Amino acid sequence: MFMKLIQPRRFHPLKTLWVFGVLIAVLVYTTLRAAPGPDTPSWSGKTMGSTYSIKLAQSTLSEKRLDELKQAVETRLHEIDLELSHYRPDSEISQFNFSSSTAPFKVSASLANVVRFALDLNRQSGGDFDPTLGPLIDIWGFGPDRRLEKIPSDEEIAQAKMLTGCEHLRVTDANEIQKDIPPLRLNLNAVGNGYGADEVARVIQSFGISNLFVEVAGEVVVRGHNPNRERWRIGIDVPSPGHLPGEKLEAILHLTDLAVATSGDYRNFITDEKGKRYSHIFDPQAGRPIIHNLASVTVVASNALTADGLSTTLYVMGAEKGKQWIEHYPGAAALFTLRHPDGTFYQVISAGFETMTDCEFMAEP
Repeated sequence: MFMKLIQPRRFHPLKTLWVFGVLIAVLVYTTLRAAPGPDTPSWSGKTMGSTYSIKLAQSTLSEKRLDELKQAVETRLHEIDLELSHYRPDSEISQFNFSSSTAPFKVSASLANVVRFALDLNRQSGGDFDPTLGPLIDIWGFGPDRRLEKIPSDEEIAQAKMLTGCEHLRVTDANEIQKDIPPLRLNLNAVGNGYGADEVARVIQSFGISNLFVEVAGEVVVRGHNPNRERWRIGIDVPSPGHLPGEKLEAILHLTDLAVATSGDYRNFITDEKGKRYSHIFDPQAGRPIIHNLASVTVVASNALTADGLSTTLYVMGAEKGKQWIEHYPGAAALFTLRHPDGTFYQVISAGFETMTDCEFMAEP
């Protein structure tokens, strides 16, 4: 048998040291990138002219995956801004509003679904919720310019009302929105923040997280439990313009797998030259800001889009009509906070609200 003598390789200490160094560097990099992240990460940022905040419980994400999640949240919020923003001329809704065409206008599937929800809520509420009030919102100083030079006259209001109405708007099966009067303008501010909160929660859940708190401009979605393995505790502010958010609470809700939204006249308002305050929530029939003794409405529902839209709807209806109406709406309940003539508050709750929220009212609302 023929045998070949194999000579041993010559030992090269520098080459061996170089290979060893590379292996160590790769090991260190991999270890650091796979390092476990915090158990209860939280962060916040700015979006859609307001802010958002997020908190997770019992997170199993590595530092790398947590960074990826944060970027995914920012990306989705940026996409939503490009869909809904009235302040960006390049947003889908701005391009639709500025267009004089009555041809079908292609939009993203998600925006089309939001418009479908808004039109459905308009029908269910008998017109008390109306996403086509752009012209009225503008003449009252709540548009992008945010300026009220004078109270609109009855004639100006009547003219603006002629440019509104959900009967002039439809959504096609191909995710197109279409108006039959050129000046019609959509305004989805009454549901946009809730929609944003839902979308952020969806992104987080796609990363395998089941215990989360998401707040976008005050509208909240919670899933699972908090870091103490209890239901999430959500504070409801006293509806007074003299208090900062969270400074004085009228109630604490204990929630899991629900969303909560509040509408009222105490945060977003303008004043005329005489100091009279006007709310940003409109009576679609009158074409004027709502003025009544209802200070705020808080709604709990399975998702924030619904809670956001319902809170505005109920505020327009008022406590008596709103309470009767919401008690026939499946999977939702409401807290109405009303003003006494002396400025103090009292609450009216719909059936199911205490059961859904285990609501804890403060001693002095």
